[in-house]
Amino acid sequence: MGAQGIVHGPLGRNCLHLCVDMQRLFGPGYPWVVPWLEKVVPVIELLCAAHPERTVFTRFIPAARAGEGRGTWGRYYRRWASSTLEQIGADAVRLVPALERFCPPAQVVDKHVYSPWMEGGLDALLAQTQVEAIVLTGGETDVCVLATALGAIDRGYRVILATDALCSSSDTTHDALMDLYSTRFSEQVEVASVQEVLEHWQ
Repeated sequence: MGAQGIVHGPLGRNCLHLCVDMQRLFGPGYPWVVPWLEKVVPVIELLCAAHPERTVFTRFIPAARAGEGRGTWGRYYRRWASSTLEQIGADAVRLVPALERFCPPAQVVDKHVYSPWMEGGLDALLAQTQVEAIVLTGGETDVCVLATALGAIDRGYRVILATDALCSSSDTTHDALMDLYSTRFSEQVEVASVQEVLEHWQ
């Protein structure tokens, strides 16, 4: 494993908490349930409560109906017709209640693919700020968090992954990705607990 913890200095007013896809559609009763989601919500709440005005939530918006989407997304939504808006309803894309209560002042950016950088909404939001560092929480570690982290790295942001505030439906790939983040991206990614983030974010 690479270096652990906050190793590149304190976090200040140019830090942002970016919480990825903590939505009802990944909770109990839905086809895409992420078993750890409920476990990490209270930890994410701590970070939101400390810095609600510096928090942005992303939401993954599925296709309206089976087969919709560009290229392979059409095949994806034929396979996952049960998770289209037609089947799960619009309320499913809402944030889980414990986190939705932080909006406002927290803001929301919607996306239709894994990465929140592809459709321009997040870039436009951050262009109005002096953000230099991004603390990442949410799910899934090995899908949407991965896409979010790589996009942030490419844009030159300092990325801090909150280890106890990330979740996945696969333990194996979660562990593999945490190892990847801390070994292959050690100059651009820091891996720390929410408690350590809070101690360093003044």
